[in-house]
Amino acid sequence: MHPAAPAAVLPPLSRPGMAALGWESCDVIIVTGDAYVDHPSFGSAVIARVLLDAGFRVGVIAQPRWSGLEDFVSLGRPRLFFGVAAGNVDSLVANHSPTRQRRRADDFSPGGRPGLRPDRATTVYCNRLREAYKDVPLVIGGVEASLRRLAHYDYWEDAVRRSLLLDTRADILLYGMAERAVVEVARRLGSVPPAPCPSPLAPSLLDGIRGSCVNRREPPLDAVALPSYERVSTDKEAFNEAFRLWHHEADNPHGRVVAQVHADRWVVHYPLPEPMPQDELDHVYDLPYTRLPHPDYKEKIPALETVRFSITSHRGCLGSCTFCSLAAHQGRIIQWRSRKSILAEAARITRLEGFKGHITDVGGPTANMYAATCAKMAAGRVCPDRECTWPQRCPNLRLAAGEELAALEAVRRLPGVKRVSVGTGFRFDLLDDRRGLDYLDQLCRHYVSGQLRVAPEHVSSRVLAAMHKPSHASYLAFRRRFADANRRLGRKQYLIPYFISGHPGSTVDDALELAEFLVRTERLFIRQVQQFTPLPMTAAAAAWHTGKDPFTGKPLYVPRDPKEVRLQRALLQLHEPGNYVYAQRALQKLGRQDLLRRLRALRPLLRPARASS
Repeated sequence: MHPAAPAAVLPPLSRPGMAALGWESCDVIIVTGDAYVDHPSFGSAVIARVLLDAGFRVGVIAQPRWSGLEDFVSLGRPRLFFGVAAGNVDSLVANHSPTRQRRRADDFSPGGRPGLRPDRATTVYCNRLREAYKDVPLVIGGVEASLRRLAHYDYWEDAVRRSLLLDTRADILLYGMAERAVVEVARRLGSVPPAPCPSPLAPSLLDGIRGSCVNRREPPLDAVALPSYERVSTDKEAFNEAFRLWHHEADNPHGRVVAQVHADRWVVHYPLPEPMPQDELDHVYDLPYTRLPHPDYKEKIPALETVRFSITSHRGCLGSCTFCSLAAHQGRIIQWRSRKSILAEAARITRLEGFKGHITDVGGPTANMYAATCAKMAAGRVCPDRECTWPQRCPNLRLAAGEELAALEAVRRLPGVKRVSVGTGFRFDLLDDRRGLDYLDQLCRHYVSGQLRVAPEHVSSRVLAAMHKPSHASYLAFRRRFADANRRLGRKQYLIPYFISGHPGSTVDDALELAEFLVRTERLFIRQVQQFTPLPMTAAAAAWHTGKDPFTGKPLYVPRDPKEVRLQRALLQLHEPGNYVYAQRALQKLGRQDLLRRLRALRPLLRPARASS
């Protein structure tokens, strides 16, 4: 093994970069679909830093040209393995809109240029690497691998695809936040003496690693067997059965091994890793990130601009949103950093060039879940048959508004910091009555920079139930609280609500109900509308594919017709040019005179309106 690499080393992107470090070869080479940005919000940077800290030499091949092998061999043969990821998002999401149109920009590329990563990037990269180095182990990870680890519905192909592990011919798939797993893989591979000639990897060497999937001829004896790929690809009832069985185990570190046969091979899915102790999580974020793009880049990376001066305070999401992939990737258990670690990162930010005193965010996937837990989660478990926030918030859930405010205040009082914002989405149903008001006052006084993002998503009780989102009444109550808090403080601040169009369960009637709320009540010029996209291995994707709620088996309306999808979105953005006329014509063609009368009643109100307060 090479002498340990200094943790402060910046992973090289080229041979000259390796030579400058005195390296002839790397232990691990990471291949990623993103530009390399050395910031803890970028997965490839975290994995590279963790491996460097563990003593391995790590190089990076960022956004390789996939038409040939030149870029893939540019750093030579790694001693241990290639780590392959599509990037911070699924490559098909990065490259295509919900209407399957090519995107015109890619925020994770230099200058925002599109076209620098292929569709199905993980598979394409692995195929090229297998051409160049047939015997070097391949380790796949990142969001694309995480959400495609078993047979899954693929919206872009409108078909059920097999596990990405098999399509890529990788040796192991790491799902979720894989810091522990990737170091374990490196250590196991490093423990094997080099063979005198290329030889296949012993399969058992990588068995049993938490947060991983492997390809085997037989499943473990105690594994939960899912319906086969062949069945779920043709039988929608079997598809939902497989989803339920996997979901029952998926976000529980004490869940069982799951296995799914694809022809004559089994994909073996090991349980989620145990939650990180706080000092271990702190250490991951205390590593010496430069928080800058690699110096080889001459253009800005747009995705960095929104997070450069932000701080990740926690991981995981205990919400139940059926359309969201966060819980499938990061898990349901909240893992949070210590106040000391958050403060140390804030101090480092104050010394960065270009910092003007504003910490733009201290949060996680959901802003106000910092330190949220319960007795079961504290023991590293979750309830497999009960959700934390739906249909009502679990009474055993302990929120930690005081701890969150204390961390925010510590950062706010740091020399060089003028302002601290809560920039990520806020879960409005996680407030207690009296304590919630005190917390909200503090939030509005110090940490809302004019706008607070919330995600009510819809107003129809039928659609909200399909989404596993809190009731519309809950949002209206929070809206009043927010307005009252700002009135008491003499502040003029606004809620920025996000909504989804075309979700399973949503009819044109539901879309018009939401349109009436937006125009009559919110008086809001809505831009924050997301057209529903079925993300792999989410409950909503299962519903979209099967036409049934995967948990209950009850039929669920799915707006599949592209014309109806466009109509539902137009109704949510009636202020946009042409949308009212389009909606009117579409309703006329449908013969929905009842909805047409309601739509015409909104016409006098359709003038540019201010944001909601």
